[in-house]
Amino acid sequence: MKRLISLAVSLLILAAIYWKIDFSGLIKVFENCDRLWMSVSLAMVFPLIAITSWRLQQLAPPTTRLDFPEANRLILASSVLNMVLPSKMGDIAKAYFMRDRGHLSGSLALSLVVFEKACDLLSLLLWCAFGLLLYPEKDVLFWLMTAGVAGGLIAGVLLLSSRRFAKVFFAAGARVAPKKVQLKLDKLRFSWGEMHQYFWSDRRQLAKITLTSIFLWFCHLLQIWFFILALNAWTPFLANLALSPLAILAGLLPLTFAGVGTRDAALIVFYQPYFNEATGAALGLLCTSRYLIPAIAGLPFLQKYLATIRSWK
Repeated sequence: MKRLISLAVSLLILAAIYWKIDFSGLIKVFENCDRLWMSVSLAMVFPLIAITSWRLQQLAPPTTRLDFPEANRLILASSVLNMVLPSKMGDIAKAYFMRDRGHLSGSLALSLVVFEKACDLLSLLLWCAFGLLLYPEKDVLFWLMTAGVAGGLIAGVLLLSSRRFAKVFFAAGARVAPKKVQLKLDKLRFSWGEMHQYFWSDRRQLAKITLTSIFLWFCHLLQIWFFILALNAWTPFLANLALSPLAILAGLLPLTFAGVGTRDAALIVFYQPYFNEATGAALGLLCTSRYLIPAIAGLPFLQKYLATIRSWK
């Protein structure tokens, strides 16, 4: 039922956007696009998947023998589920896949995925904070967003680096959260502690994963900038480092189907100084393709994990 509501919200937002901009204007943007830049930007999806799969392989302990093809299948299968499950739960399902196929224990698999997603979020916030600090025209709203992003980045780094801070954070969250959320926080607290113990025991491995994540998200944001060039529009790259992460974060809000609608609206609003609404809507469709292409590529691999999904339900 929740997914139907989120899908309805996404469709309503998209309908409002396309009604306002005139759908024929959106078609013209794609008709006038640069074919070479469009091909390059869309093709970047595949090396980005490859880097993500390699990182997952490096995250797993050597004794698990998680090879690159299997890591790639896990990434693609979780991409399918992320399109239909709320709050990126496809990534959590990936932990159950890894446990079910004998690669890791359940708790270690969950802590590995938690660390992977934490690295993704912190890398995104890092580039966003860097871009926002250098963004030339900041009003009060942008200063508030800069403070919020910087605060989230600092809190995330403390959660990853300090067990004491993580303990206080989860204890405070458990006091104010509803009972159902408290159970989830308790499981996350246990996995977080195991994650600390596992990853901080090898500082060299930790540095490698951290630098890979930062580079990976630089490439994600570079792809969005290439989308803008493909649409024959222009935004300074440093401005794109500030604005595109904000739109991605808007898409993570559990309001719409896979972020569709909220992400599109955010792109139109944030990029208003640089191009018109029709181009912003076209950019929103291209950003959705970043999630849709891996999901389509993952469909052939999903069948082998369906038994795990049924047992998880």
